[in-house]
Amino acid sequence: MHNRIQPPAPASRHNLPVPSRIACIFCSGMLLSPVVFAQQDNIRQLEEVVVSASRAEQRSFDAPAAIDSVPVDTFHTGSPLVNMSELLSAVPGVQVRERQNYAQDLQVSVRGFGARSTFGVRGVRILIDGIPATMPDGQGQASTASLTSARRIELLRGPVAQLYGNAAGGVLQVFTKDPPATGKPEFGLSAGAGSDGQRHVGASIAGGTDTLGALLDVSRYSTDGYRDHSAAERTQINAKIVARPSADTTLTGVYNRFDQPLALDPLGLTRTAFDQNPRQVIPAAIAFNTRKTVEQQQAGVVIDHRMSPEDRLNARIYAGEREVDQKLAFMTNGVVNLDRSYGGVGVSWTRKTRVNQMPFGWTVGIEADRLKEIRKGFDNNMGESGALRRNEDDTATNTDLFGQLDWTFAPQWRALAGVRVSKVRFSVDDRFNPPATSTSGSVEYNNTSPVLGLVWNASDTLNIYGNIGEGFETPTLAESAYRPDGVPGPNFALNPSRSLQSEIGMKMRSGRHAFDAAVFDARSRDEIVSRSSGGRATFQNAGRVQRRGVEASWKADWKNASTRIAYTLLDADFKTGYSNPAGTIPAGNRLPGAPMHSLFADVEVKPADAVTIGLEMRAESKVYVNDANAEAAPGYAVFHARAGYEFRLGGAKMFLYGRIDNLLDRNYAGSVIVNEANRRFFEPAPGRRVFVGLRTAF
Repeated sequence: MHNRIQPPAPASRHNLPVPSRIACIFCSGMLLSPVVFAQQDNIRQLEEVVVSASRAEQRSFDAPAAIDSVPVDTFHTGSPLVNMSELLSAVPGVQVRERQNYAQDLQVSVRGFGARSTFGVRGVRILIDGIPATMPDGQGQASTASLTSARRIELLRGPVAQLYGNAAGGVLQVFTKDPPATGKPEFGLSAGAGSDGQRHVGASIAGGTDTLGALLDVSRYSTDGYRDHSAAERTQINAKIVARPSADTTLTGVYNRFDQPLALDPLGLTRTAFDQNPRQVIPAAIAFNTRKTVEQQQAGVVIDHRMSPEDRLNARIYAGEREVDQKLAFMTNGVVNLDRSYGGVGVSWTRKTRVNQMPFGWTVGIEADRLKEIRKGFDNNMGESGALRRNEDDTATNTDLFGQLDWTFAPQWRALAGVRVSKVRFSVDDRFNPPATSTSGSVEYNNTSPVLGLVWNASDTLNIYGNIGEGFETPTLAESAYRPDGVPGPNFALNPSRSLQSEIGMKMRSGRHAFDAAVFDARSRDEIVSRSSGGRATFQNAGRVQRRGVEASWKADWKNASTRIAYTLLDADFKTGYSNPAGTIPAGNRLPGAPMHSLFADVEVKPADAVTIGLEMRAESKVYVNDANAEAAPGYAVFHARAGYEFRLGGAKMFLYGRIDNLLDRNYAGSVIVNEANRRFFEPAPGRRVFVGLRTAF
């Protein structure tokens, strides 16, 4: 039997936010177990630890799925920690596109799931300290994660992700830092500035003992924007309390707030305008003053209790509210106003025992989440809200039961099996139209997602695994808000997309080297595709889509250097044709928004103990921008450089860093707006720009 290196025992487990002023409704029951990480002087781990694949703590090497754990060193990272795109480039299979448009959030996709998203995150479930940042309808927000207080980010890809329910083409989890248990307070300050009027400041304080600790982190970012009409500003607060009233019980609470009072929307550009001047905007963006304001706060609490050496019970509750006001580039019903409250509860029970003297564990749980939204629409009178055109109460709920077992049935063989039963329900209560023309209604989606997996521990340095599973993705409230034919009312004719996914992968660890590779295949039917008319996005079902490809990554730590390479081959196309108002989309067309080839590489060296220098390269092949494959954003390769210097000043530890992005000043599209009816597909990435920052720790 091969000996396994066990992960370190956790100091606290199951991070989850604490309730705020909103009435608590019910939430996520996933068993999340954060682990002890070194403090900022020694943040790198010899063994990456993850929890997403089996809901129990284990090395990423042993996880029976494609999963990466990205440690976040909030002191030494050579970037301002504003967007997840700064941290996730070295993960294969994942695209995180920074739109340079803070009114629409990041564009995140996993193996092509979520590539169609015109706003927010679709097809990828996001959790922050166990609190879903993806709502019951499947719409997620990546910007609400406070990266300045993050500790690690996990990315789970493939069939096992289906055990997280609706819209789980992948799972992205952010874990924030626990308060220190040293009995001494810790303080931190940071400030930075860069091209295009970028400004970032932050402050943190943390302290505590083994029984009680707290952390508070505040950051503010503002920018004039690379493009005209793209200025933004936002403030984030993340607070965390960890209490251990006994050796068997841990209580964790988190409160976070996201306030974005300004986010101008520069919209996309046609190919001609993009080539002429990537900084420009169309006149309609100025005339209608396109923009979005967002205010969100959420909180939750979790109790983790060890009932016996074999049994652990986890219970949690969370609640939040989000207010959005968005001005679109047209008059009639061109203002969207949303006032939503959401929350949930969850309970899970995990047991670790033995069968035939071999490790055997299982987790069962239930989750229930609810989102209620007051949706209003107004005319956009040149940037100001005009006549009321829509007034309705929208509700989305989900109730999920799940079970998962993990059994080492032979010295070198391990099996994973799980199932999740989901019920998602939408309802609309029309308060604007009279009963005779009311658009009120409801729809319900039901799904069962089974997953099977097998791992062969070929040696202490080689694991080979395979998985197969089924999943589903419902339309969101926003995607079903408008009918393609222009008739008022929600589009309840949209069907959920259902997928069958499989993968085979390997993981190798040898000395200073780590190599992961996976071959995957995902076949979906009733694919939800975007279409737009007059600037408003609507959606419909297409036929069958197949996503298949290869992921590979290699990491190595040398004496005074480290290297990383990540490559993704994604062959995603329509297997059957379908019709839309623009014409017939033939079978064989490529899925828009998903490049066939993606490559990232970087090297970091330490010429002296206190100095680090890094060079990054990111390359992508061309990306089609619509289902018709009529246009494409050209492929590109860009380079970024960074440097950092650590020193002490009095009793404070200081870190001065700087970076230059797009060293060669390349003109390229950082993201695309899929199927934009006005052919304004292209969202330009910035040219060469500089950012310099300073962090202090006491």
